[in-house]
Amino acid sequence: MIPRFGPPPGPHPYRHRAGAYAVLIRDGRALVTFQHAPEPEFQLAGGGVDPGESPVAALHREVREETGWSIGSVRRLGSYRRYCWMPDYDFWAEKLCTIYLARPIMRLGPPTEPGHDAHWVALSDLQGLLADPGSRHFARLALAGR
Repeated sequence: MIPRFGPPPGPHPYRHRAGAYAVLIRDGRALVTFQHAPEPEFQLAGGGVDPGESPVAALHREVREETGWSIGSVRRLGSYRRYCWMPDYDFWAEKLCTIYLARPIMRLGPPTEPGHDAHWVALSDLQGLLADPGSRHFARLALAGR
């Protein structure tokens, strides 16, 4: 069974949306993205898996877009469900989030995703910064396994 984090589904029609996200750790710090809108918040880098795209390919693309970094040593940590409104797409989503642990390898340039900034944070601060409870759960698992 895949755990659910966040509020239970409401009376909305939901679209399935697969996503791939990563806990990114290098040199005792974590690389996260700060999304300015619709709600300013720190997030694990990652996002939706496009039709025909593998989750790992989506992860590499999304991390590059949101942080400007390439990644390696990708290892799957687990998955969870989340029900939420996606204002950029104008629909309610049942998100199936697959979380990975990866290592940032090289900065390729600035983030190309509008409204995203890359931030390096202390590992001790990571869980407290992340807005999503599922992300916090998997960050805790990643840090416990270090």
